[in-house]
Amino acid sequence: MATEQQAAVDYAQRDPDVRLMLAVRDDDAAAFEQLVARHQNRLMNFLFHLIGDRDRAEDLTQEVFLRVFRSRANYKPGAKFSTWLYTIANNAAKNAKRTLARRKEVQWHNSGATGSQAIPALDQLAKEASGLMPTRQLDNAEKADIVRLAMQSLNERQRAAVLLCKFEEMSYVEIGETLEMSPSAVKSLLSRARSNLRDILQPYLADGSGLSPTATD
Repeated sequence: MATEQQAAVDYAQRDPDVRLMLAVRDDDAAAFEQLVARHQNRLMNFLFHLIGDRDRAEDLTQEVFLRVFRSRANYKPGAKFSTWLYTIANNAAKNAKRTLARRKEVQWHNSGATGSQAIPALDQLAKEASGLMPTRQLDNAEKADIVRLAMQSLNERQRAAVLLCKFEEMSYVEIGETLEMSPSAVKSLLSRARSNLRDILQPYLADGSGLSPTATD
């Protein structure tokens, strides 16, 4: 018990979001509003990339924060707040995808922008994945479409791992806690994802010849 209490103190000292969540646990409504403001946009983009439906991602974002608020009384810091939040979000996305699959209503909307942080993240992701940068200029709308299509091509776990690594800058340990995997398994998963993205992005970024078929491994 002492170890658990000390871990909670350590997380609270290092993570301002944990301190906010502890205030939420004490029914501080302003603290909850701050958490929503700090994480809402990034969380919605994460869910959008996983689900592929902008409206559903917005609904799920509200659902995730509602779960956070409802569970406030039992909150105990055992990880960074973002790790806990994205664990809830990832589980919510998996449940939503299962429901959509059963209804056979899965759609990928061509809605354009995916959030301002997606564009610089794509540039870095493309550079790492393909070993080159575009030989022609791409506008933000086209980059956003490439983000959506390239991420869609990955399987569910690869997609989640890449999003958490590149967009949320989580460590292997934090991604592992979120996806319930070991750090070594996360490293292997990201390696496969980068290999798949290389195959997907390289021909498009080189000459615009189109994205490669969906990766499955």
